[in-house]
Amino acid sequence: MDKVLRIAASGMNAQKLYIDVIANNLANVNTTGFKKTDLEFQDLFYDQLKKPGESTANATSRPTGLELGNGVQAAATQRSFQQGLITETGNPLDVAIQGDGFFVVRLPDGQQAYTRDGGFKLSADGTLVTSQGYIIEPELTIPEDAQEITIRPDGTVEVLVYGDKEPIPVGQLELARFVNPAGLESMGQNLYKETVASGQPFNGTPGEQGLGVLHQGFLETSNVDVVEEMVRMIEAQRAYEINAKAIKTAENMYEVENRLK
Repeated sequence: MDKVLRIAASGMNAQKLYIDVIANNLANVNTTGFKKTDLEFQDLFYDQLKKPGESTANATSRPTGLELGNGVQAAATQRSFQQGLITETGNPLDVAIQGDGFFVVRLPDGQQAYTRDGGFKLSADGTLVTSQGYIIEPELTIPEDAQEITIRPDGTVEVLVYGDKEPIPVGQLELARFVNPAGLESMGQNLYKETVASGQPFNGTPGEQGLGVLHQGFLETSNVDVVEEMVRMIEAQRAYEINAKAIKTAENMYEVENRLK
């Protein structure tokens, strides 16, 4: 009977973790460039009381075995990098990626991070930075007398300086992509970090070699589907209740055993 309690408890714990993942997705439904995650489960080891294929008393082989499972465990969180909706903002420093790739960000310690959040800002000296003040790489600076900023689909950044009639290029935005983006480590603040599982980044010009293109004046929204998450939350709740019911049933069976004794 203790086995029933352990199995049901593992199911309740797994569904609680599932609810945590769903809640985080829903909390970030309006987070720019957010990518939803899903929780993957796997069953635990089995007690093999009778093995399939073993010989029986009448010299025949057993067609099926007798295996008793030991519950479930959370195996991994899988992040979906499906494209989010691209919405217009009208802000010339907002840039959305349509397709594969990440913007490259330089952290204060000199390391690189990666993001799909293209809500850029200008620092006091005109450097293009993220909302947290992290520098976008390759680093580029907008002249203080710039009247108009243009970001081309291929990442070319041009400015129209006061007194000039033609824009001049001031830099080039690049994108990075990974063989396994699901292997990136989430750092918070809409940032990801390279890991052994993700592989090393490939940097290139937007629109080339499989990289996405850029859209100035637009932002990519979260790819969370609220209806889908609500359905999954109901499923997790029902599964949690069923496992709790199994524990209650086991307790009732204990009571019957005690009365028999």
